[in-house]
Amino acid sequence: MCGISGVVQFDDEPVSHDCLAAMIDCVRHRGPDAIGYLSDGPAAFAHARLSIIDVSGGLQPMSNEDGSLWVTFNGEIFNYVELRRELIAAGYRFRTQSDTEVILHMYAHLGEQCVERFNGEWAFAIWDKRARQLFLSRDRFGIRPLFYTRTPHGFAFASEIKSLLALPEVGRDVDLETLDQVFTFWSGLPGRTMFRGIQELQPGHSLTLRDRKIEVQRYWTLDYSSVNHGMREDACAEAMLELLQDATRIRLRSDVPVGMYLSGGLDSSLITALTLRHSHHRPRTFSVNFDDAQFDESAHQMTVVRFLGTEHESVRCSYQDICNVFPEVIRHTETPILRTAPAPFYLLSQMVHRNGYKVVLTGEGADEFMGGYDIFKEAKIRRFWSANPASRLRPLLLRRLYPHMQRLQSQPDAYRAAFFHIDAQELSDEFFSHLPRWNLTSKLKAFFSADVQSAIGGADGRLELRQRLPESYRSWDIFAQSQFLEASALLPGYLLSSQGDRMAMANAVEGRFPFLDHRLVEFTTRMPAHLKMKVLNEKYILKRVARLILPPSIIKRSKQPYRAPDTHSFIDVTTGKARAAYVDELLDPGAIRRFGLFDAAAVGKLVEKARKGLIVGIKDDMAFVGILSTQLLMDQFTQKGERYAAN
Repeated sequence: MCGISGVVQFDDEPVSHDCLAAMIDCVRHRGPDAIGYLSDGPAAFAHARLSIIDVSGGLQPMSNEDGSLWVTFNGEIFNYVELRRELIAAGYRFRTQSDTEVILHMYAHLGEQCVERFNGEWAFAIWDKRARQLFLSRDRFGIRPLFYTRTPHGFAFASEIKSLLALPEVGRDVDLETLDQVFTFWSGLPGRTMFRGIQELQPGHSLTLRDRKIEVQRYWTLDYSSVNHGMREDACAEAMLELLQDATRIRLRSDVPVGMYLSGGLDSSLITALTLRHSHHRPRTFSVNFDDAQFDESAHQMTVVRFLGTEHESVRCSYQDICNVFPEVIRHTETPILRTAPAPFYLLSQMVHRNGYKVVLTGEGADEFMGGYDIFKEAKIRRFWSANPASRLRPLLLRRLYPHMQRLQSQPDAYRAAFFHIDAQELSDEFFSHLPRWNLTSKLKAFFSADVQSAIGGADGRLELRQRLPESYRSWDIFAQSQFLEASALLPGYLLSSQGDRMAMANAVEGRFPFLDHRLVEFTTRMPAHLKMKVLNEKYILKRVARLILPPSIIKRSKQPYRAPDTHSFIDVTTGKARAAYVDELLDPGAIRRFGLFDAAAVGKLVEKARKGLIVGIKDDMAFVGILSTQLLMDQFTQKGERYAAN
């Protein structure tokens, strides 16, 4: 895993080494083991390496034998062993044992279609000297980031936005439409960033720069058009176990030790158990615990540790810990966030790094593709309830939906019925499953300043998303539609980015995701919905797979979504005081007016409410975190300084 950056000059002038060095220096945290450069006339690459495969021989940028192709690569190609054999049989010769060299030869062998053969997580750039062409590619799910921009004299790309902002010709103007989308979908839609003129290569896409023209091509997409409604339960469980075992096996390929994140839930526990089948040593697991009992899962984690016999270590997270690292978290997310959940992951990867580990396996992806989220249950209940909205019994189902949300449980049934109300228009909306979440989050935009609301005007993120839907989307069943929305918006933009890659790589830790093996995901798209969620039993078939591997208490426990304390992490409600100076400074009316994104009076009322301990709802929590994180982003990136970022 690494940090990459590069520039292509349109006027054929050589790229300044100082500019290239400044770009790669911004992402040294991603690759502290080595720095490498390529300068070839108008093209230049830089690479910060985290050595995992072929530690001594995989230095980058790397060329093929005759120097006609050069690559800078961030990620892993997990099936590189099998592809290497194919290439040797086809006459290619290798100088290293790295997966990087496999990319070069596969590109020479198949051209731009080579990415369709890769099983992995990647962001890479290839410079073809003969064709004077740049080729960029990003993995199917957007696990590894890749950003790009046009400059007055050329084109630049990098693993993180801060590398592009290191170029003096790249502007720092905030994209208000993206801000509007963050305060609707929790992140900008794929491809968007918070900075005008800087784009992110979308998941499952490649880009070619030739003769100053940019061409972006999609090479893979989620497709739920081929559901096998006759799929038998036993056969499905057997096939899933086989695919998951192989996905885990190839993700253990590494020349350095591999650990596991263990939350105490089904997904990470199952991956840890499967790792035991392919590991020759006692697995090492890492967890985060919370001082606040409503977020803590340490008891479940220890159940798995004792059952599987792992060597375990955890980091304990307090309100103050979250507050202390939050500026650094935003420096790495490069976007506002509405929840503090990434902060404990930052602390977790920090602990993993201190223990000498560079690689961890995690359980992300199972909920999206196997029906694990409450939002899928909620959609089923709301649709069922809509057939008899006057019923006094059906609203009681909502008590079963969110047992972990104490505030919602304490509300009267009439409150829940009003909150999850349904009208005829919503029933026919292709976004039916996600409307309650988006409608709630959109209320936060009431805090936008009048200037921002005027500038955004008629911008409609939902319209943009609707235009991106696959042609066959409306023919899919409701469950498939809701899975697609979750996997194509929240997964790459928030879970794999702000909460995933950015928090791990901030501490030079690579995350690997067996559930995001594209073979397994494509298999799940062919599964009928009732095998994913049987009535309200989420991840039904995955629980079948886990029966002989995990203790019953882990399989049967109610799902507890990963969450972290929000407003309480910044305001001590017993004293009414902020836990750090930056909270007061950035939420001060003067600072709010200086950046101009929020209404100072409205923010002042929210802060006062927090000081009095009166914030009791999700909306206010998200508003507080969203406003504070946006203010941090503005302070760190638009004023050319990182005054509040940790050293």
